[in-house]
Amino acid sequence: MPKAKEIVINTGPIIALVAALGELTILKDLYNRVLVPYEVAQEILVGGSKQFAIPQFTQANWLQIWAVPLEISPFLSNSLDLGEASVIQLAINEKVNTVCIDEAAGRRVARLNNLSLTGSVGILLRAKREGHSFSMETAIQRMQDQGVWLSNTVINFALAQSGEGGKGKDNH
Repeated sequence: MPKAKEIVINTGPIIALVAALGELTILKDLYNRVLVPYEVAQEILVGGSKQFAIPQFTQANWLQIWAVPLEISPFLSNSLDLGEASVIQLAINEKVNTVCIDEAAGRRVARLNNLSLTGSVGILLRAKREGHSFSMETAIQRMQDQGVWLSNTVINFALAQSGEGGKGKDNH
């Protein structure tokens, strides 16, 4: 499968990547274009109670952040939360084939729209394959410390694929 050169990314993966690595430059290294819908940018900039990931997001001046809200199809807006719906709509509008969504419902709808998928762990695995040096186990732990939920299946898959599995530890 050819490596995606451009991607539209959702709020959850942005927060997860900042939690995992402390920054977003990995996206710049992996993709020529990283598109962020207006709706996703607003979710991040509101920041919740912890204001987490705002500095890293605002410093990533290479992100292509949409300046205006999207006109989202009724099907998407009725099926998904605003962030996921806007990611899929922007990908369709801009003819970007790959989206980064972690939530199951968003992933299903993206598939229905013939989009390729990755998630925060998929981006970390691609980065490892392309020579970036970091501990997957530490990245996962940092994600969990920030409240990012990962299933045991995803954790074990990520550790195995990154060559860090099978260390005789319980992986949560």
